[in-house]
Amino acid sequence: MASKLLRAVILGPPGSGKGTVCQRIAQNFGLQHLSSGHFLRENIKASTGFPRTLVQAEALNKICDLDLVITLNIPFETLKDRLSRRWIHPPSGRVYNLDFNPPHVPGIDDITGEPLIQQEDDKPEAVAARLRRYKDAAKPVIELYKSQGVLHQFSGTETNKIWPYVYTLFSNKIAPIQSKEAY
Repeated sequence: MASKLLRAVILGPPGSGKGTVCQRIAQNFGLQHLSSGHFLRENIKASTGFPRTLVQAEALNKICDLDLVITLNIPFETLKDRLSRRWIHPPSGRVYNLDFNPPHVPGIDDITGEPLIQQEDDKPEAVAARLRRYKDAAKPVIELYKSQGVLHQFSGTETNKIWPYVYTLFSNKIAPIQSKEAY
């Protein structure tokens, strides 16, 4: 486990690679990854709601001081393509992409052999509206963190090209336990 507590938030639209970046941060720096998307889906099922809004960001500020906030800026067309090609294994949260991380057997989870699903909001007809909602909700959140001086923005179309910059940023805050070269 890391010798220092580091509080970071990774922001980005659906399909931007937040889960991949968080997984790499956890592996390279020994930090715990808590997925708001997972919490959001669980709260929707329980009808309790979990908005990703300025109100949520302000509430988080009252609980703790963040060390850094990263926002992933990915072009709309890239996101649209990624989301419409994404399939998940609901029990584990494993995500597959038919273009760059396909399952070994189409429609089947590599580890359990259970069926994969495409979430309703990942279907092509829902993606554009989903991305617009994210943009509208995220703008004031991003501005808040920018005004606090904790925001770091990374742009690109591939997580593997963004990752070295994220790794360097985290390396300046906490000692890595594993080299980024593993990716």
